[in-house]
Amino acid sequence: MWHHPHHAHSRLPRGRAVEQCLDALGAERLDALENAAGWKWRQRRWASYTEMNWSQYDICEHVLDRQFDVIIADNVWEHLPYPARATRHVLQMLRTGGMFINITPFLIRRHLVPTDCTRWTEMGMRYFLEDCGFDPTAIHTGSWGNRAAVRANFNRWARTGWRRRLPNARDFPVTVWAFARKPE
Repeated sequence: MWHHPHHAHSRLPRGRAVEQCLDALGAERLDALENAAGWKWRQRRWASYTEMNWSQYDICEHVLDRQFDVIIADNVWEHLPYPARATRHVLQMLRTGGMFINITPFLIRRHLVPTDCTRWTEMGMRYFLEDCGFDPTAIHTGSWGNRAAVRANFNRWARTGWRRRLPNARDFPVTVWAFARKPE
């Protein structure tokens, strides 16, 4: 219910950033949980992969009875009515030193799938994650976007080919991502 098709052009740069992070962590040795699972991260090689999908589990209300090395929320948190509660649940489900990867849109049109509640800048995401219990020195953020990408999403979900140039203009973030480690 929380997962929706997003604009392909913003998925490329943030996908590269997440892939690099997972490569550095050694994903094949990690137990992963994906909230509102999509196709992309399920295909990666993990020690174990678990899905926490809305119809069975609401991250705002439920905590699974096991812990994970990495938890991924890919374009989910903007739909949650209680994102702080959900983030505290993530902390409970992460092993000490585990990584929360949170990807959210910013400058895109509203998309009610079924709700659309919140947006964060990179700075806002860092403050939010710190307020929920993550160590501010262990939170790293990134963003991607440009004027053309923002304009392209005014009337419809824009798509772009794989070979199109993707310049980044930091003042026009279409998507924001964060890597946050659970404190020791």
